Amino acid sequence: MAVGITQQTVPTSSQQDDAVIVVDQVSKKFCRDLRRSLFYGIQDIAADLSGWRRKSESLRQDEFWALQNVSFRLHRGEALGLVGTNGAGKSTLLRIISGLIKPDTGSVRIRGRLAPLIALGAGFNPILTGRENIYANMSILGVSTQEIKKRFDQVVEFAEIWEAIDAPVQTYSSGMAARLGFACAIYTEPEILLIDEVLAVGDARFKAKCYRRLYELRKKGTSFILVNHNPQAILNTCDSAIYLSQGKLVASSDAETIISQYEEDLFLSGAERYPCKLDLPPKPPEESLGLDVTSLFFRGTQSEILESLRSGQALSFCVVCQARQAFSGITLHLSISKIGGEDSVGTILYLSGDNDNIFFDMPAGSHEIQLQLPYLGLEPGAYTMKIKLKKDSIYSFDVVESFRFTVTADGKMSKCRFYQPRSWQLVSSPLQS
Repeated sequence: MAVGITQQTVPTSSQQDDAVIVVDQVSKKFCRDLRRSLFYGIQDIAADLSGWRRKSESLRQDEFWALQNVSFRLHRGEALGLVGTNGAGKSTLLRIISGLIKPDTGSVRIRGRLAPLIALGAGFNPILTGRENIYANMSILGVSTQEIKKRFDQVVEFAEIWEAIDAPVQTYSSGMAARLGFACAIYTEPEILLIDEVLAVGDARFKAKCYRRLYELRKKGTSFILVNHNPQAILNTCDSAIYLSQGKLVASSDAETIISQYEEDLFLSGAERYPCKLDLPPKPPEESLGLDVTSLFFRGTQSEILESLRSGQALSFCVVCQARQAFSGITLHLSISKIGGEDSVGTILYLSGDNDNIFFDMPAGSHEIQLQLPYLGLEPGAYTMKIKLKKDSIYSFDVVESFRFTVTADGKMSKCRFYQPRSWQLVSSPLQS
């Protein structure tokens, strides 16, 4: 049954609970067909004017749920990450919280001044100057003219646009408009910030400046929700996170747990959850060059064949090969690339027996070459490995173009791109040279 739709601002002093945002069973649907969407809108307006409301839980033709029964709380001083793939409902949720659109069912309750950083500079009037837009924009966000005058220099200083402050905003670059939009929002001294990918704009120096300012605001008790497709930004900034998928709340927990689950679903789901062993069919004599790869797998420290791999674990990569006669100067070449995500940029790890000056003499028969790794340094994800079995680094006996495997996290990879073996020690009286 539909819940009464309420979105209200409540004075913080009158509340004992420290939740500044309470989202309760919020759902929102959209229509994929523009004409039908306009028709439904007219129907809904007529229903509101007549006092008759249709059931909001049901879908009409071409409608779909962008959000469905989402509930969570944001507490004072908390930084909450919002993760999910494109189309998961993240931006829709922030627009509902900010009051830009209304939910079809459920309620949103807000305490304190809210500043949405959803599209920096989107509310600026292009024909007005930067100075005029500061007054207009901050007034909309609830700041009095007297207060704007006090904070004006800080806003312009942060945005770094003194030379263009009296020029029309339509002459600004996108970066200048973004800097001004961010500065206007944060200098309203909000109690709640909604940040939707806006920190992806601007240069590296401006991004660092924004994050420093967010840190300062958080120390003063400001709460915020951060949407960012970079998991590292969520881990560095947020204590907790929620995970949306196809409009539904999948999980809510600490940021590290949610990011691990999200990345596992994103990169290691379905067909991408590859086994850690590959057996190859024997080659006919006419296709063999005399030395063939027959099996690829990983062994653990007890020589057991591993069914799964974890970042940081000790293991050996094993290549079983069949020699039809005796050979000398045999070496192995491996190149590893990541599958999927932003890291699919070619080889990330290349290991060669030739580089290590390791060559084997093989009599006829079956043999297992082991590459022993004290620690698996790869971050969680799906990988493909190309294997070459060569003689004297020149002649290739056999090539396996793609051996795919997955690596999972063991809890020690938070905020890391590779696994670094380490130990810790306290030295009470350090020696100094």
